[in-house]
Amino acid sequence: MKIKVNSEIGKLEGVILHSPGPEIENMTPKNAERALYSDILNLSVAKKEYRQFKEVLERFTKTFQVKDLLNDILQNEKVKQDLISKICHYECKISKINKIMDQFLDQTNEEITRQLIEGRIMEKDTLTNFLDKDRYSLRPLHNFFFTRDSAVSIFDSVHISRMANKVRERESQIMEAVFEHHPEFQAKTINPMNFNNLEDDLTFEGGDILVIDKNTILIGNSARTTTQGIDYILQQMKQHKGKKHIIVQELPYTPESFIHLDMVFTMLDKDKCMVYKPLILDSNRYLTIHISIDNGKVSIFEEDNILSALKKLGHDLQPIFCGGHSDSYIQEREQWHSGANFFAVGPGQVIGYGRNVYTIEEMNKNGFEVLKAKDIIKDKVNPKSYDKFVITIDGSELSRGGGGCRCMTMPVRRRGV
Repeated sequence: MKIKVNSEIGKLEGVILHSPGPEIENMTPKNAERALYSDILNLSVAKKEYRQFKEVLERFTKTFQVKDLLNDILQNEKVKQDLISKICHYECKISKINKIMDQFLDQTNEEITRQLIEGRIMEKDTLTNFLDKDRYSLRPLHNFFFTRDSAVSIFDSVHISRMANKVRERESQIMEAVFEHHPEFQAKTINPMNFNNLEDDLTFEGGDILVIDKNTILIGNSARTTTQGIDYILQQMKQHKGKKHIIVQELPYTPESFIHLDMVFTMLDKDKCMVYKPLILDSNRYLTIHISIDNGKVSIFEEDNILSALKKLGHDLQPIFCGGHSDSYIQEREQWHSGANFFAVGPGQVIGYGRNVYTIEEMNKNGFEVLKAKDIIKDKVNPKSYDKFVITIDGSELSRGGGGCRCMTMPVRRRGV
C-alpha cells in the first residue's frame, strides 16, 4: 500500500488502529497524570466500545493493528535488535541497557511485542531496584490507542512525530520501524530526530495536523505542537514545487480538552466542517495565521479565522457547531468529550461519539442521517443506502481517555476527492 493522504475526507482505503489492552489499566491514581490521563479507564468497557468502533471501520476499509505490524517486523533479527537498542538507549538507565536488551532478545517476538506496548515489569534484583517506587523498567504505552499522534500521513510521506512528552516517544519509534520495514507499506518516512541541530522545543503531534487538499494543511499551535515544530513542517513543505499553504490556529494550553486542533475543528464533507464556535469563530485572543509558500518563498500574515482563510483557497465551508447553537454550557460540555472530533470514511460519511447528543442532533439538521454503530454491525442498517451519515459509537469510557474517533485512527491511504 503506497502512502497517499491528500484530504481529511477522501474515501478511506487503509488505516492503522491499536485496540486498547492492559496498558491502559497499568497505572495507579498517583501516576495517572504522568501517563497523561486525568482518570483511570475501565478496560472492559473501553474494549467493548473500541471493538464497536473497529468493526464499523472494517465495513469500509482495510484496517491494520499496531500489534500485528510490530510482531511482523520483529521476525527480522536486525530490525528487532535495532529497535530494542534504540528504545533501551532512550529509556533505560545506562547501567541497565545491556542487561535489559539481552533479556528482551531471549524472549519470543510475541512477548517482546506485548512488553513494548504493555510495559516491562522491573526486576527487583538489586537494592536500587527494590527501593525504586516505579513498577516498570519500560513503562506502558497508555496512549497508544490514539494512533493519530505518533505518525502523520501528509500527501505521499509519513512524518514521524516528535512527541511533546517523553512517555510517548516509544510510540513514534515503533511507528517509524513499521513504516520503514513492513512489506505492507511503501512509505517515505521523515523523522526530525534524524536531523542535526534539533531544537529541544521542536514538537508536533498528528492531532494538530489536518490535510485539506494536496496544497493545504491546517496545524494547531498547541501545548503539544510548538512554533518550532510548525517551522519544521514548513521547511518540509518548502521542498515541494508550486504553491503550498499552512493555516496555523493558536490554541489554549488549558484545559486539556484543547490538546489538539482536531478537538475543535474537523472536516465532515467537501463543504461542511465541525467547529467549536467559541474558539474558531468568536472573537478571542487566539490568532489564525496563514503561511504561504510559493516555490520556496515564504510569506506570513494573519487571517480572521480558519474558515475565511480556507474560503480564499477555494474551500467555502459551512460550519456545524459542536454542542449546537443554543447554549454555551452545552457547547463546552460536549467539546470536553470530543464532540468536535469526527473521523471521515468518505465525503459526508463520518463517525463520532453518540454521547454528544446536541452535536449529533445539529448534524442531523444539516443533512446527516444518524446511524447507530450497533445496528450496522448487526446488519440492521446498510450505510451504503445513505449518501451522508454520521455513525454514532458508544464512547462513555473511551472519551475519558481524552480523544475521539479521529484521535484513534492513523490513515495511510485515501482516494482523491
